[in-house]
Amino acid sequence: MKNELTVLEARVIGCLLEKQVTTPDQYPLSMNALTSACNQKSNREPMLSLSEMQVQEILDGLVRKSLVMEKSGFGSRVPKYQQRFCNLEFSELKFTPQELAIVCELLLRGPQTPGELRTRASRMATFNEVSEVEAALSALAAHQPHPLVVRLPREAGRRDARWAQLFTGPVVGVASADPMTSDSGAVAGTADFSLPVTPERVSDRLALLEAAVAELQAEVVALRRAIVAPKEG
Repeated sequence: MKNELTVLEARVIGCLLEKQVTTPDQYPLSMNALTSACNQKSNREPMLSLSEMQVQEILDGLVRKSLVMEKSGFGSRVPKYQQRFCNLEFSELKFTPQELAIVCELLLRGPQTPGELRTRASRMATFNEVSEVEAALSALAAHQPHPLVVRLPREAGRRDARWAQLFTGPVVGVASADPMTSDSGAVAGTADFSLPVTPERVSDRLALLEAAVAELQAEVVALRRAIVAPKEG
């Protein structure tokens, strides 16, 4: 797929798409607002703790791919950023409101069932029935020249199969991107749905680990302060 995203680029694009729909008065986003959106505790999986410097590096990569542009308002001294990923005049990708909401949720939270998507994406678009989610997913899976989502084999203990986005590359363990792939559509002998290892994804994983360590360190400091404070009082 052209302009394949890294995992962290997917988080930034997902945040820009989300805020464009849910808080249009605050869009485009400043660096501070975008960093906060990336590290948001709700509607995110996994939770991150990225620094503004890390987000700036991600933005630089997206600008080079022509997927993000800087756009500051009249008289504003603070740079602001907006997506060029989809639904613009010259964008290759054009989504309906329902498709956009689903893509956004998959970028922000990873693979999900149609029922989960109906609940979570309803803040961005109206879904009266799960069948509407399934129809939008089928359209995205049939997108030409490349499918944009894929149905994963149903996991043991789950009633419904999950769907994953393909903007960050193919999903290992899926034999076909056909929206009607059966539950037995996994490649024989594998149950690994992690992404293929590339230098970009190694960098992403390191950044995710660093963010997790920073968050744990902050929690330890907070716990120590909570323990020490009563003794000092």
